[in-house]
Amino acid sequence: MSDGVGHGGETRDPGSIESGGETHDPYAARSDAELAALPCAFRDDLFAGQVALVTGGAGGIGRAICILLGRLGATIVTCGRDQAKLDRLAGSLDALGIACQTRQMTIRDPEQVGELFAAAYDRQDRIDVVVNNAGGQFALPAVELSPGGWSAVVETNLYGTWYVMQAAAREWIARTQGGSIVNIGTITGRGSVGIPHTAAARAGAQGLAASLSVEWAPHRIRINTVAVGVVRSPGLRHYPPEARPSFDHNPQRRLGDVHDVAQAVAFLGSAEASGFITGEVLHVAGGGQVWGEYWALGKPDWFRVDD
Repeated sequence: MSDGVGHGGETRDPGSIESGGETHDPYAARSDAELAALPCAFRDDLFAGQVALVTGGAGGIGRAICILLGRLGATIVTCGRDQAKLDRLAGSLDALGIACQTRQMTIRDPEQVGELFAAAYDRQDRIDVVVNNAGGQFALPAVELSPGGWSAVVETNLYGTWYVMQAAAREWIARTQGGSIVNIGTITGRGSVGIPHTAAARAGAQGLAASLSVEWAPHRIRINTVAVGVVRSPGLRHYPPEARPSFDHNPQRRLGDVHDVAQAVAFLGSAEASGFITGEVLHVAGGGQVWGEYWALGKPDWFRVDD
């Protein structure tokens, strides 16, 4: 797979990736205008009158989620660590006629998470959907991971996810409101060489979501996970060139799109569309969960098998 030759012996340009029959730069991001104009499977008012809280909304996937839920009528509450990025997102959403509230913070701090929910309820008086999108990782051989590097990823992808879910549940239970939580995760259950911290955190978050979906079901709280494969994004530049052959290593032989993820979130977030679904993991990965492999640092010679 590392030489750019796909199945059937066809030679593919290693500088491009096929996506839905079109050739795309895997590192390119869709513009907000593009995201706002993409066809959508849902009616325009699916989230009318509702409030969606999306963590990490200024990033690639988060941005697509904010724009789509906003297009469908939701008021957006989002947070992130970079105020300049949040300001740009708010300006873009405003230009699209989407109401937005932002807050600079980190989900790794439970007190800041509590303050986020308090500010959202103070201004919006309700939250209907919570999307745990904020996360991060980096590729490194496991023996080189420092305690700080391990903690940063696990605290964001697992602890932060927990803090947000707990804060949402506390508010909803106290208000007898109920709501929907959608966590953004990754494919688990297989080796994730080069990103063991993420593998541990995401698997933990899926197990946590399954447990909480049972415990909080009497309070009309649904919790589901979108397990994302490799999607076209500038974030892929954080991986070395050796990882690139893995980008489209799935049955569909292409990268996903952030809009694919956003539509999955809209489906699971809507009580009308998925009200009888909880504790579920929906893979948006081109089938990568059933076939394929991902080598964040490139495939070692040990695992190369001749045809």
